[in-house]
Amino acid sequence: MPAYPKLTRPDEASTEAAMNRTLDALAAVFQALGAGEHTLSIASTRTDGAQLSRSADLSLAPDPVRMAVLDEDAYAALAMLLVFALEGSTVTGAALMATTAAEPRPRAYCWTVRDGWLHPMDTADVRAAVTPCPGSSAVDREVYPAPALIQPTGMDEENDRG
Repeated sequence: MPAYPKLTRPDEASTEAAMNRTLDALAAVFQALGAGEHTLSIASTRTDGAQLSRSADLSLAPDPVRMAVLDEDAYAALAMLLVFALEGSTVTGAALMATTAAEPRPRAYCWTVRDGWLHPMDTADVRAAVTPCPGSSAVDREVYPAPALIQPTGMDEENDRG
């Protein structure tokens, strides 16, 4: 018997619905963050125990509305992990963190995936996760409550995964 359960491929309809939710979720995140330089990071745990993470740097500008991505492959990998997290059948848990460049310290917001959507994560949990160890050269971040992201109408209400 294998040490980890085998991953079951989600059906096409579930994956397509999750892809649409991912586009909606990322648009909502970008709107919540506003203009500036941002880093998005996702961490997820698959049902087979594998832990996956990716980060992507991007710049958002309001007028005209535009998004510039530093590394398109990194952004595509992050979006793909978010698709599978929102679909839910192959992921047991996931969190999306946005770090916004700010002086004197960057700001951090975090959402957890639950029920096929992104929900604000408890700030105490985020603070514990991002606080650098004493003597570490890691950047200290100000932790702010993540804004609630409005779920678009017509979202797959039968989805109970995530």
